[in-house]
Amino acid sequence: MDNKVFHDISYGMYIVSSKNDKNVGCVINTLTQITSVNPTVSISLNKENFTNEVIKKTKKFGISILSEKTNSNVISKFGFSSSRENDKFDGIDYEEIDGVPVVLENICGYLICEVEKIIDEGTHDVFIAKVFNAKKVNQLVPMTYSYYHEVIKGKAPKKAPTYIEETANENEWVCDVCGYVYKGDLPNDFVCPICGVDRSHFKRK
Repeated sequence: MDNKVFHDISYGMYIVSSKNDKNVGCVINTLTQITSVNPTVSISLNKENFTNEVIKKTKKFGISILSEKTNSNVISKFGFSSSRENDKFDGIDYEEIDGVPVVLENICGYLICEVEKIIDEGTHDVFIAKVFNAKKVNQLVPMTYSYYHEVIKGKAPKKAPTYIEETANENEWVCDVCGYVYKGDLPNDFVCPICGVDRSHFKRK
């Protein structure tokens, strides 16, 4: 099977967030609107994500719709570290809305959702939820997954439902945290532009 065909499916970029004893959140690209009357959406989360665990307990989550102006540092914090060990909201522009922390930094808008059903899909859970609050914040252009790959040069984390392992050429270096690929001779002082780790995390395949 040619897994590369999945790259042709359109996706957006979002931060899903919730709160139990602490604020939690992660980057997703699997938000789908299911209905428009009494709006219903679905998201997919890896079972190993701490955010998944918290949403199962609280049955509530927020969605921040990222824009092309969203700082790569936001994607790095929410996409490539765990809320279990880190306060991802530290230094980030956010507001608690209806009991849920919502990232506001250069977003297009947000949704606040209540879980109605959870479907077990092996490595991931699919959450079906009703939207009970939503607001368009500004007129920025929503970030697509294609933009994230082609302009920001970001890769999918291994826990993402869209992760596909890629092979590198001899003169390509791959970040073992976020999958960013650097082509050419890697400088000694190089820092990953996506997740911020140093040269020691780059390996040749």
